[in-house]
Parts: sequence; C-alpha cells; structure tokens
Amino acid sequence: MELSHQAKGSYTEVLASGRLNMVSAPTLRAYVGEVVSSGSSRIVVNLAQTSFMDSSGLGALIGCLKAARQAGGDLRIAAVQPQVKMVLELTSMDRVLTSYSTTEEAFGND
Repeated sequence: MELSHQAKGSYTEVLASGRLNMVSAPTLRAYVGEVVSSGSSRIVVNLAQTSFMDSSGLGALIGCLKAARQAGGDLRIAAVQPQVKMVLELTSMDRVLTSYSTTEEAFGND
C-alpha cells in the first residue's frame, strides 16, 4: 500500500493506494497517527485507489477514527470502491465510518 497526504484547508486528505489488508493495516494506522500527531485531526481517507479491504484493514480505519476523535477531530472516508463498500455494509461499519463520494464532500459543509 502506498500512502500520501495533502492539507486541503480545514482537513487533510490521506490517499491510500493498493490493498488494505493484514500486511498494510499497521502502516495505515501509523501513517494516520503521524498526520494526527502533526496537528491535523480532521482526516479524509481517499479510498479511490483501494481495491480490497479485509477485517484488518477495517480495524485500522477504526483505529484511525479513534485517534482522530481523541485529538478533537474526525475521520471520514471517500470514493469507496465496491469491494470495500461491501465489507463496510456486511459489518454494519458503514454506520460508523461515514462515506462520501468525494473528499471535498466529506468536510464540505462543516
């Protein structure tokens, strides 16, 4: 998994490319943790280039959500691909991780 981030005004976009699985989940969690530690507590994880997610990846996203909220912010996801969306729906985590069509929509009205 390749990760990058970019400040976008009131939030930071984290672009995750590749498979979000048992191997890459700790990397995502650590990466988002570093972004939050640097002062960006409003995070949008762009999943447009994430074709696969397993339970470990889901756990990492929940861990990232917790880190952002503990820092006084929030974490949202955007551009969710069909397989990732299916995992979110099957686990009912789509109710916890708010998904948006684009990163701009995620914090657009806040």
